Amino acid sequence: MTLVQLEYIVAVDDYRHFATAAEKCFVTQPTLSMQIQKLEDQLDVLIFDRSKHPVVPTEAGARIIAQARVVLREARKIKEIIDEEKGRLSGALRLGILPTLSPYLLPLFIRNFLERYPDVEVQVEELITEQIIDKLLKDQLDAGLFVTPSGVAGLDEKPIFNEEFVAYVNPQHPLSQVETIDPFLLKVDDVWVLNEGHCFRNQVLNICQPQEESHEAFRFQSGSLEALKKLVDKHGGLTLLPELATLDMNAEEKSRLRWFNEPRPVREVSLVMHRSYIKRKLTEALYNEISAALPPGIRSKKNTQLIRWN
Repeated sequence: MTLVQLEYIVAVDDYRHFATAAEKCFVTQPTLSMQIQKLEDQLDVLIFDRSKHPVVPTEAGARIIAQARVVLREARKIKEIIDEEKGRLSGALRLGILPTLSPYLLPLFIRNFLERYPDVEVQVEELITEQIIDKLLKDQLDAGLFVTPSGVAGLDEKPIFNEEFVAYVNPQHPLSQVETIDPFLLKVDDVWVLNEGHCFRNQVLNICQPQEESHEAFRFQSGSLEALKKLVDKHGGLTLLPELATLDMNAEEKSRLRWFNEPRPVREVSLVMHRSYIKRKLTEALYNEISAALPPGIRSKKNTQLIRWN
């Protein structure tokens, strides 16, 4: 049994396709298939059910692959130890980030981070929370930026900041006439929301009060907060935005913002890693760079005791 063989079975499990796994491992498909076959012969067990399309692990294979991920993760720590001893930060940093965070948080820190650590290659994927968690547990990501607490065993969550929810209200809406909003006055059918799967959608729905009947002729759910803003501008109603999304607004857009009365709804944003994660110095550097790049108003709320609407 070799580490290369373990890398091959993990790759097939990730991509569920022998040819794709071989391409990602930079070998030919016959080479990859032969090495996996040798491992199966050595263990006297089938790791993959090749009759299924896409290919899937057998019951025993799934357990073997899970252990292979642990072995490979621990093996990679050797290089991390060497890098730390030499005081260098280099290599790839695979980062998952929420779509409701990415356009507002990434521009704040990514340029400075890359300039400070030129030997680091940052690979960023926009993913919803469940996808980030799944990839962290499978060691397909080094770190994730999403809303916590997640309640998932095996993950280390390092809170970075607390971010308030803000209402973006059409000027014709009754709530545009008040300075601040009681969150319990919001009605679900009055608020434009994101598509299913976005944790920000669930947080917004938890803030709003249910409504028994809806007589709206047009309802639309988007994967983009910017699209929801435009709907408010042109069609009416309101939507909720994370605080970071308000920083670059012009004066007219900011005039449509309404903040909440206490208890103020907030989300906690954290840098999340697998509990046995490697690249500790690199993720620590990322955490520090993000923290330093936050606007003073948001940075000062890092340790505030606000109500979390999960």
